[in-house]
Amino acid sequence: MRATHITSLKGPTAIEVVEVDEPTVGAESVVIDVHVAGVTFPEVLQSRGEYHLRRTLPFIPGTEVAGIVRSAPLDSGLTAGQRVAAFPGVGGYAETVAAPLTAVLPLPDNVSFHAGAALPMNYLTMHFGLARRAQLTPGDTVLVHGAAGGVGTAAVQLAAALDARVIAVVSEPGKVDTAKAAGADEVVLADAYEDTVRELTGNCGVDIVVDPVGADRVHGSLRSLAREGRLLVIGSTGGDVAQIKIDSLMRNNLSVLGVGWGAFWEEQPSYLQEQWAALLPLLRTGKLQPVLGRRFPLAQASQALLELDRRRAQGKVLLDVR
Repeated sequence: MRATHITSLKGPTAIEVVEVDEPTVGAESVVIDVHVAGVTFPEVLQSRGEYHLRRTLPFIPGTEVAGIVRSAPLDSGLTAGQRVAAFPGVGGYAETVAAPLTAVLPLPDNVSFHAGAALPMNYLTMHFGLARRAQLTPGDTVLVHGAAGGVGTAAVQLAAALDARVIAVVSEPGKVDTAKAAGADEVVLADAYEDTVRELTGNCGVDIVVDPVGADRVHGSLRSLAREGRLLVIGSTGGDVAQIKIDSLMRNNLSVLGVGWGAFWEEQPSYLQEQWAALLPLLRTGKLQPVLGRRFPLAQASQALLELDRRRAQGKVLLDVR
């Protein structure tokens, strides 16, 4: 089968397209013929050896896919020919992948393969962050950094679907329309977001901040929170990991919450299916419709990763595998 390999840790441009054997199938594995693969920031980090999970070279990257079941364990509830999304964790940049049964998610008829491949990493991460970690309730005000990217658009759309008011922060005017398309109530530019947020909230602040950017955004995020506000730390695409002074949290009883979705469900695999059951009604009614960005053929996987690496992505970047 065709696949991509990370053969050296020289960054996205070193990724190669190769011919390899199809994956070995375990007793509890589902074999999926991949139509579309999602592109995620961990794969950028993997290409440089900077991700916390290290794999032996060479390996096939790709954490999330959408496609058609070729085979599944008996009594799994899945059948050959069924449309699914999946989170194999690795191996998704290939024509065929094997995924654990617990990480295979049946797609509603109204959800395309492209939308399906955009769901597992970003939407399940944000469902974990907003619903479980931040305990979002209808009427909360949510501030989302990096709101034009894959994680950001997922956060905006899911928060809006859960009846929150959403203020989106983008780095440049050209990304405003993408954040609006995701469902943001207001969109503000990053270089002046603190003052604007104070104006939009009557100087009260927001209840939740979603921050996949980190770096210099963290301290402004804390200043933008209302009493008992919650800062969700999703990642640090902006570079350096910020240092937080503990006393800055006490004045308004603020909470800084790590969002380690993968670490959580690895110890509780059934949680993925619980999440999917919660999202299915929103998918079937069209309340969740991933904002899709650029699409690349499998042979241009390195270019797809550069979209994220150079912070050019607007919406979810995807690979067309078939």
